[in-house]
Amino acid sequence: MSVPTGPRGELWVVGRLAVGTVHTRLICVPQAGARAGAFAGWRKHIPQGYELAPVELPGRGTRDAEPMPAHFDELADRLLTGLTPEFGMPYVLFGHSFGGALVYELSRRIADRGLPAPVATVVSGFRAPHIPPTTAMGGATDEELLDWLIRNGGMPEELLAYKTFVRQIMRYIRTDLRIAESYSLGEPDPLPGPLHVFGGTDDQVTPPDRLPEWRACAGSDFSLTLLPGGHNYPHTDPATMVAALMDALAGTPSHAG
Repeated sequence: MSVPTGPRGELWVVGRLAVGTVHTRLICVPQAGARAGAFAGWRKHIPQGYELAPVELPGRGTRDAEPMPAHFDELADRLLTGLTPEFGMPYVLFGHSFGGALVYELSRRIADRGLPAPVATVVSGFRAPHIPPTTAMGGATDEELLDWLIRNGGMPEELLAYKTFVRQIMRYIRTDLRIAESYSLGEPDPLPGPLHVFGGTDDQVTPPDRLPEWRACAGSDFSLTLLPGGHNYPHTDPATMVAALMDALAGTPSHAG
């Protein structure tokens, strides 16, 4: 299988994994501050017929030397350009937290431009775009941000001993949070294809009672699934997350069977 590449030699997918004869590509966009490796825990749970395609955003990991776009729309446009070569086979868009906002916006742009539509768009742990954010951590002090990250599972305490690494990660996270918190639509814009939304039962960043608002963004099939855990639930229990994702996709008419 040939590996799609983005424009100007940019590598938008890092850590690609194909299991068996692939019929569906699973394009995954990580949470604020994270790199493609955030989905490493999913690798042994990907079923036959799927290709895991984790996205590496600019400014981190293998793309650390590239500047991160300063505005949400600019990032979404670059993401669309970079990932368009990935749309040559049936694909699913999955995004967690900040990544959830990006895949929803990506799906809007795909529809507007008449590009091959995803089998489904899957948003995890992010508010509906027409609902104001409940937090404003992009402008918090380092101490406030670090405390918030530890409380919500975004920074394991054992990493605190590595001060240089923590400072670097917090720079990524602060940039992403500022961009994510700026994202807002005046009213819902329903996607033409299926929309599946996931959340954690104990998520304090995006409380589960905020997630039903996503229904207004679905112009087709819609599902809402809550799984045990806090904001980092897709990575604390990847087996449960991947199994629930496959269940949701199996219920999508164009993907069933």
